[in-house]
Amino acid sequence: MMREPISVTALNQYVKGLLDRDRLLSQVLVRSEISNYKVYPSGHHYFSLKDAESSVRCVMFRREAASLRFRPENGMKVVVSGRVSVFPRDGAYQLYCSQMVPDGVGELAYAFEQLKNRLHREGLFDLAHKKPIPAFPHTIALVTSPAGAAVRDMIRILGARWPMAKVLVVPVRVQGAEAPPELCQALDLVNACQLADLIILGRGGGSMEDLWAFNDEEVARAIYRSEIPVISAVGHEPDVTIADFVADLRAATPSNGAELAVPDQQELRDTLTHLDARLGRAMDRTLQQQRQRVQRVQGSPFLQSPLRSIQEKRLLLDYQQQRMAHGMERQVQAHRQAMGRLAASLEALSPFRVLGRGYSITQGQDGAVVSAIGQVKAGDSLSVRVSDGTITCTATGKEKHRWQKKS
Repeated sequence: MMREPISVTALNQYVKGLLDRDRLLSQVLVRSEISNYKVYPSGHHYFSLKDAESSVRCVMFRREAASLRFRPENGMKVVVSGRVSVFPRDGAYQLYCSQMVPDGVGELAYAFEQLKNRLHREGLFDLAHKKPIPAFPHTIALVTSPAGAAVRDMIRILGARWPMAKVLVVPVRVQGAEAPPELCQALDLVNACQLADLIILGRGGGSMEDLWAFNDEEVARAIYRSEIPVISAVGHEPDVTIADFVADLRAATPSNGAELAVPDQQELRDTLTHLDARLGRAMDRTLQQQRQRVQRVQGSPFLQSPLRSIQEKRLLLDYQQQRMAHGMERQVQAHRQAMGRLAASLEALSPFRVLGRGYSITQGQDGAVVSAIGQVKAGDSLSVRVSDGTITCTATGKEKHRWQKKS
């Protein structure tokens, strides 16, 4: 029997009704791997779940996605719960997800590691950004719950260790959805108004869920941009939060945070007492050494008899004067003898010395010494120098020695 034809829309609506009425498909759990993950401006999340052989389209609407504590990523293994239905416009079935958790680890633990790795890559944990904790803070801001035991412990310890510091409690919620924005506002307020020179951010112990406000990304960034040093004092000693990594100093507990924030006045007093005793002993030693030095100076011969020292210096001066005079006499005598030897040598080499043995020196009218007959002609006036004077004469002729070759 022929059936009446129906429209595609009617077909898709019929299949959708079948799937929606199926109790098994109304709430399914699927373990698989995320692919093609996208977040649209509407806030809805679209992705696929796939295994080695198949894939299924999925959607998580903005309201359900807002409850995610981690960021889904392509390739991540997850367990998704939701319902299977048909989107009538496309005629394709898809999984409408209501919850998603990482496969194999808790959702909070995975979200913690994911955020920690991302902030570490951004440099929020770098030691170069850590600010020094003031040695003697004037005002300490406690950003914490005003009703918890942690704030009472911190105030008690700060008052006992360093009562000179002022303590300012900045009340905030430390648990629940309202806690992260309040923590950020408190940190920004203390910085904007310069209310303190040190901040302790903390709360008492609890589960990971209880401490989750201190794993919030915005709280971490508020700590990072704080110009005032921040001590993170969250939970018990085994508890570790993102705030611990970003803060300038991590304390194991709120009480330990108060201990790290200020010095112990009793320890400081003991240190000052010890230093005072050392200074006193050092001064006593110095005074004793100077006293002994004065005693040695008082016993010196100079102070006992100043004239004796002057007389000794005079004797030494006379002795040095005599030594200098004798030395100068020896130098003069040595130079005189050397000069005599040089004079004798010059005398021996003097051309005038040979004149005493009958030789003479003939000079022309210009004073030049005549050493050859070529320098003289008949009628020239000549000067002949002998041992005891000079003879003036006129050349009447000249004759070359026979042993000389005539020119």
